[in-house]
Formats: sequence, structure tokens, C-alpha cells
Amino acid sequence: MSEPIDPRQANFVGRRSDGSVVQRPLSPHLQAYDMMQITSLTSILHRITGGAWSVAVLFLVWWLAALASGEGAFNTAQNFFGSFLGVLVLFGITAVAWYHTLAGIRHLAWDAGKGFDLPTVFATGRMVFIGTAALTVLTWIIALVAW
Repeated sequence: MSEPIDPRQANFVGRRSDGSVVQRPLSPHLQAYDMMQITSLTSILHRITGGAWSVAVLFLVWWLAALASGEGAFNTAQNFFGSFLGVLVLFGITAVAWYHTLAGIRHLAWDAGKGFDLPTVFATGRMVFIGTAALTVLTWIIALVAW
């Protein structure tokens, strides 16, 4: 007796240029990756911080629109950004900005063909995390002193 055909397998059947049938490989998803491996973690966080930057721009647009709308709207925005939640959001945006910038610089080095050996990949990954923490704290120290 033959095994029943799984209809999901139809998605993985393809043809070569000569017309012969081949079985396409199933691409691994997030479950297949070790999230604690620095290469996977930095890559996924770089994508997440890119999306978070898009949300951060909405806060900037809100603040600029409030600035243009008048004193009442601006005071509302300033009250939010001065609250505990607002400061927490701004701190998160700062961390996102530094992480995405440093990871982007790392990718630029890769685009130039530099830093592909594993020791360098691991070292630059750690440098991105350490740099993000240090530059975020430094930014806030400077901001609070100047504030």
C-alpha cells in the first residue's frame, strides 16, 4: 500500500530548466536557528531595529506636527515626552538608533569584503552590542547634562 500524498508537498515540487521534476528544499524558519548564536541574533535585531526606526519616525512626526499646531498641542507632546513613559520611549529610540547604526556600519564593512572570518564576525558582533550600550548611556548623560 502506498503512503498518502501530503498536499503540502505540492508546494515543494519544481522543475529544472530541462523539464525534469525536482523536490525543492524546505527553507528553515526561525525555529531552526540558534537565537543565542551572535550571528543570528545580530541579524534579527538589525531587522527589528529597522522596523522600530519606522515607529520612532512617527514620534518625530507627532512632535513636529505639535510644534506647528500651536502651544496647546506642543505642550501635550512635551508632557508625554517628559513623562516616565515618554523618557522610556526616547531611551528605547536612542538604543535602537545606535544599534541600527553600528550594525549598519558592520554590514558596510561586509559589503566592502572585510570581516568575514569567524573571529572577526564574533568580535564585531560583540562590539555592536557593547557600543550600543556605551553610546546609548553616553548620549543620555550628555542630554541630561545639557538639559
